[in-house]
Amino acid sequence: MNLQRHIGFWLGALLVFVVFLFVFSNVLLPFLVGMAVAYGLDPIADWLERRGLSRLAASLVILIGFILLLVLLVLLIVPLLVNQLAGLVDKVPTYAVQVQALVQAFLETRVGQMLQVDPDQLKNSMGTLMTEAAGWLSTVLKSLWSGGSALVDVAALFVVTPVVAFYMLIDWDKMVARIDSWVPRDNVETVRAIARDIDHAIAGFVRGQGLVCMLLGCIYAFGLMLIGLNFGLLIGIGAGILSFIPYVGTTVGFIVGVSVALVQFWPEWPWIGATVLVFMVGQFIEGNILQPRLVGRSVGLHPVWLMFALFAFGALFGFVGLLVAVPAAAAVAVLMRFAIARYLTSPIYRGQAGGDDQPPALG
Repeated sequence: MNLQRHIGFWLGALLVFVVFLFVFSNVLLPFLVGMAVAYGLDPIADWLERRGLSRLAASLVILIGFILLLVLLVLLIVPLLVNQLAGLVDKVPTYAVQVQALVQAFLETRVGQMLQVDPDQLKNSMGTLMTEAAGWLSTVLKSLWSGGSALVDVAALFVVTPVVAFYMLIDWDKMVARIDSWVPRDNVETVRAIARDIDHAIAGFVRGQGLVCMLLGCIYAFGLMLIGLNFGLLIGIGAGILSFIPYVGTTVGFIVGVSVALVQFWPEWPWIGATVLVFMVGQFIEGNILQPRLVGRSVGLHPVWLMFALFAFGALFGFVGLLVAVPAAAAVAVLMRFAIARYLTSPIYRGQAGGDDQPPALG
C-alpha cells in the first residue's frame, strides 16, 4: 500500500504538470525562456557571490551584461538574417528550377545512358519531384517568415523575459530550497539524488550543446561567406542552430548550401567542392573536438531518444514543447535508469533463488 501511494503521488504530480502545459502553452514562452536564462546564469551568480557580491548585485551585473550582449547581437546580426531569409524565400522557386535542370542534364547524359532510361519519363519524374520539394520548402520558409513575429513575440520576449529571468535569478537558491521542503521526507534523499543526476544531464547537454551550436554556426557561416556563397550567413547560422537536433542541422545546411552552390557556381566545380568541404570540416570539428570537450559522454542522452523527444513534445505542445523537450528527455532518461537499477536489485528480477547474486552493471 505504501508503494502504491508513492506511485500514485508521483503519477498525479506528472499529470498535473502535463495538464498545466496543455492549458497554458500559449502564454508560457517568455516564462520558460526566462527560467532557462536564469538556470544557465545561476552558476555565474554563485561565482560572483563567492567573490563578495550580494545576490541582488550579482543578478543585476549578469542581467545587464546579458541584455547588452543580446541587443548587440540583435542589432548586428538579425537585420542581415532577415534580409537573407526574405531573399531566399523569393529565390526558392528559381533555384529549384535551375537545380532541376542541372540534375536532369546529368542524369540524362550519365545515368540515363547507363540504365537506358527514357529521357522524357526521367524529365517528368524529376519535374514532379522537384516541384513538390520546392513547394514544401517554400511553404516552410514562408511559414517561418510570416509566423516568426507571432511565434516569438517581441514585446513578450524582450520585456517579460528579462524581468522573469532577473527575479528567478535572485531567488533561485530559495526556490530550490522551498521545492526541496515539499518533497516527502521518506523519499527526500532519493529525490535529491535523482534531481542531481537530472541537473547534471540537463546542464551538461543544454550548456554544452548550446556552445557547440554557436561555434558550429560560426564555422559554417564564416566558411560559406569566405567562399562567397549567396545567403552564406543565413545558411551557416541556421545549420548551427538546427544542430541542436543531432544530424538535422548539418543535413539541412548541406542540402541547402550545395543546392545554392550548384546554381551560383556551376560549372566551376572547385567552388562547389569548397561548399562541401566547409560542411565536412564542420562535422570533423564537431565530432572530434567540440562534442567530446563540451558535451562529453556523461550526459546520457542518446541522439535517437533526443530526436524522438523533440518531435513528440513539439507535436504535443508546439514551440513550448520544443523548449521543454530536452529537460524532459533528460529527466525521463534519469528516471528510467533509476527504475532499471531498482528493478535489478528487486525480488522481481532476482527471484526466490537469486541469493546474493549481483545484478549486471548498467552500461
